[in-house]
Amino acid sequence: MDGLSRRKCVALIVVLTCATLAAQQSQQARSSAGGAYTAEQASAGERIYVDKCASCHGADVAGIERAPALAGSAFAESWQGRDLGRLRDRLETMPPTAPGSVSDADAASLIAFLLRAADMPAGRTPVPTDRAELARITFDRGRAGAVPAAPAAAAAAPPARRSSPPTTGASFEWVTYGANLASHRYSPADQITKDNFNRLQIAWRLKTDFLGPAPDTLYSATPLMVGRVLYTTAGMRRAAIALNAATGEMLWMHTEDEGRRGDNAIRNGAGRGLAYWASADGADRRIIYVTPGYRLLALDAQTGVPIPAFGRGGAVDLKLENDQDLDLDTGEIGLNATSLVVGDVIVVGAAHRPGTAPRTMKNAKGFVRGYDVRTGQRLWIFHTIPKQGEFGYDSWLEGSAEYNGNTGAWAQMSADPALGLVFVPTEMATGDYYGGHRPGNTLFADSIVALDVKTGQRKWHYQSVHHDVWDWDLPCAPMLFDMRLNGRTVKALAQPTKSALLFVLNRETGQPIWPIEERPVPQSDVPKEHSSPTQPIPTRPAPFDRQGVTENDLIDLTPELKAEALEVVKRYKMGPFFTPPVASRLEGPLGTLQLPSDVGGANWPGGSMDSENNYLYIHSHTTVFVSGLVPGNPSQTDMAYVGGQARAPGAAAGRGRGGANVQGLPLIKPPYDRITAYDMNTGDIVWQKTHSSTPDEIRNHPALRGLNLPRLGQPGRTFIGVLTTKNLVIAGEGGVHTNETGRRVALLRAYDKRTGEDAGAVDMPAKQTGSPMSYQIDGKQYVVLAVSGNDGAELLAYALP
Repeated sequence: MDGLSRRKCVALIVVLTCATLAAQQSQQARSSAGGAYTAEQASAGERIYVDKCASCHGADVAGIERAPALAGSAFAESWQGRDLGRLRDRLETMPPTAPGSVSDADAASLIAFLLRAADMPAGRTPVPTDRAELARITFDRGRAGAVPAAPAAAAAAPPARRSSPPTTGASFEWVTYGANLASHRYSPADQITKDNFNRLQIAWRLKTDFLGPAPDTLYSATPLMVGRVLYTTAGMRRAAIALNAATGEMLWMHTEDEGRRGDNAIRNGAGRGLAYWASADGADRRIIYVTPGYRLLALDAQTGVPIPAFGRGGAVDLKLENDQDLDLDTGEIGLNATSLVVGDVIVVGAAHRPGTAPRTMKNAKGFVRGYDVRTGQRLWIFHTIPKQGEFGYDSWLEGSAEYNGNTGAWAQMSADPALGLVFVPTEMATGDYYGGHRPGNTLFADSIVALDVKTGQRKWHYQSVHHDVWDWDLPCAPMLFDMRLNGRTVKALAQPTKSALLFVLNRETGQPIWPIEERPVPQSDVPKEHSSPTQPIPTRPAPFDRQGVTENDLIDLTPELKAEALEVVKRYKMGPFFTPPVASRLEGPLGTLQLPSDVGGANWPGGSMDSENNYLYIHSHTTVFVSGLVPGNPSQTDMAYVGGQARAPGAAAGRGRGGANVQGLPLIKPPYDRITAYDMNTGDIVWQKTHSSTPDEIRNHPALRGLNLPRLGQPGRTFIGVLTTKNLVIAGEGGVHTNETGRRVALLRAYDKRTGEDAGAVDMPAKQTGSPMSYQIDGKQYVVLAVSGNDGAELLAYALP
């Protein structure tokens, strides 16, 4: 469990222990003298504890290493006056790899075991499973026990139906970027359903344009909500802010003017957000984030003031202690992703400039590091490009590991504290489309790397692309889950990719859950390029988007458009999955038609997962990319080839997505973005459907006049995160359209989790650019997400009126 989850768990246990000492002050209060649980219930709870809790807190409930003992009264004061029903609701966030998986019956049994461990006597009456009954008991230290929470009038209220557990008064938090360390992006909040989604209104909104020198046109942060406070980054200077989660009122703001260093930042803007940490006793609570200038900050979560004892005055310079020489102002390294806090360790990755046309093959190297959350001391470093004598060095042929760069971890990460592992997805080496200067398979590029969170030692790795020349690096955090396989429980992870493959591995060993085959793929004919003869292809699950381009993939909304598309593609190279880039020529081919494109498939938003049934949901977009190579200009780069397209003297440079089209329409047929649902117990696709509304430029195109077009999706470069709640799958659209009233809007959509049926939609003022999250305060559920466009960015909070 992470620090916050441990704190909640200990608090719950202390309160429950004290609750059994309650005097008989009402019919609802129960005396511990007569026994607050049954012996059978406690025995069942012991088995649950061993399965779900002992790995963090010890088999004897005494705690291990930094995980505290589940005994004592250190947290009693923190929970003074709180009812046990609310604390039971907060168990929905645990354990961290399977939040919400503890049923009411199992929770009652677990409570019984802990009461037995606290030397409370057994009796004939079990711990109640009904949350309404638990909610009638309030811990009151002043009376040295538990007292009824509600007055007589409230006690007479009708009980909730058992078929739908009550959530009135329930609160659910969102404590990490991915909601938990398993990166599920799941909330157990359930007030918003398919029956009321269309009634959502904007509860509060924050325009972020004032938080920097210019408006943010691609606001991509996901906020956190802890203890009724919402924390996030915002604005082009990446200010850290705290808001009242119910009203949006700003509580504090911290911003840094990094001068020339900030001006030269290679990853500016608000970034993806921040991280939260709390000490075991809750006295020390911190906000952790990385600035555009690549500095790691620790702020007091209550005030926003830097922690003086962390690093130097609250900051650690990430360009130092990086095992390489980096100019502090101009060194080309940074990070948009959040750091990941696992226990008392902060894990930090690295990002670089886009690698279409690198200035040099000797870019900065993207090493991964671990830091002490209290002091900022570097604990370890993992060399994503191995040094001589380290494992993987020999996979870089001709000594290319000595001078090549990149191979960073720019995406989000996941962790399993019980295993002590952090799972790091990495990118390719310099550059994105030409590998002639980096021969070999080049570990640990394009790999999931499992590191010991305390030492940084590699435990296992799996490479998803060998010698990448498609820019199909790993863009997002893997999702962790437990599954039944051949009669036993297996700890697994699912890693989405830009190439639309889903790699499913045993997270203890790195071995595939289902066979992954090395299959022959087309080879490059670019000078000095030696592409890999095979690539790893999972046999299961099936891809979540289209791969490779054939005539059957071309636009066919009318026969005329299909005929024109067939003429257009004569200037390009088409081929199956993993067809490599070509040297671009005016006479043709200008480039390879690559599908999925270099931005996916999936990208940094990743997916979400419902651990109650192991359903995984992923958004992807279907956009062709023209991948061509041109000789590098010696005055601009030392690379032999860089990404580009041949052009006549004096013509503007051509690049990428816009050149291959039919009358301005996408070259390939719809749909252009979709959401896919998998049953991860079997690896089967359960449903798949088009997500975004058809944009105006397609719906109103003259070539399509008179056609009754269905929903086609949003083409182009869209990044859409998916949120899963107790009831729904929620995602906003990646583009705007004109609705029936003439307003330009994007829709926030909801789907039935099981079937994919539309479950509602409400207007947004701009397209979704940050992944949505959800929390619940006193029974009121909010969905919060970042939207942005040419007019700037906003953080929107939706709730029922």
